Amino acid sequence: MPSRLNNQPVVIGGLTADEMWVTVFGCSGFGFVIGLPLAFMITPSMPVVCALIGGTLGLLIAARVLRRLKRGRPETWFYRKLQLRLATFGPVSLNNANLVIQSGNWTCRRRAQQ
Repeated sequence: MPSRLNNQPVVIGGLTADEMWVTVFGCSGFGFVIGLPLAFMITPSMPVVCALIGGTLGLLIAARVLRRLKRGRPETWFYRKLQLRLATFGPVSLNNANLVIQSGNWTCRRRAQQ
């Protein structure tokens, strides 16, 4: 039985389809917001142009950065890292993964049977 049968394939530059779409939409939205003030100063098409440039640059940069971060690690490492960051720094209501985030020494003590 192949072990990578149910894994998402790498689509562009080491990113899976989900990572690619999140990157493209996030960076395009950022570019659109940057282009709104430019629409009043230069031309009304600037939000669309900035969204396209932002999505393209974001995809190129994110592909390089995530490829370096994910190299040599398990395939679910990035998602678990995001879950840990959200559980540690985010609101308690968003900790759906129920991760143990307490640090310190853990002990297993046995009591004498009576």
